[in-house]
Amino acid sequence: MKHMMKLAMLVLAFASVCCAQEGTVNVSSEGRQKWSPSEVNKVYLSACTAVQREFDNSIVLRPTIALVLGADKNAVNFDKKTILLKHWDRSLFAEGVVILAFEDLLTPQRRMVMTNRAVNLAQATVNIGEITK
Repeated sequence: MKHMMKLAMLVLAFASVCCAQEGTVNVSSEGRQKWSPSEVNKVYLSACTAVQREFDNSIVLRPTIALVLGADKNAVNFDKKTILLKHWDRSLFAEGVVILAFEDLLTPQRRMVMTNRAVNLAQATVNIGEITK
């Protein structure tokens, strides 16, 4: 029995480490909101993977986010990495995760590279009407 307890504690510790590496969704509920932790996790992982695949990114995206159910309005708070939903809605939750995962993907350095590329492209193009002979 003692060995079983040690094994159970080891499995729990391993699972906690794995979850910490993958990112988490911290759910809070105002009132009597119904939601399934397994569905929240499944949609979260699916949305993160979709963003990762869309941008051919080798970095695993698993932002730690908060989900607030029973909010006054459906919204995403970028500063707090929080998805606010009036009630559980897997599509709206997935949309929020996609937005926040993309925000994690678009690091300040990557944003600056894209910004410079856009400015350089704008400077390199000339409207045909601007060309003089």
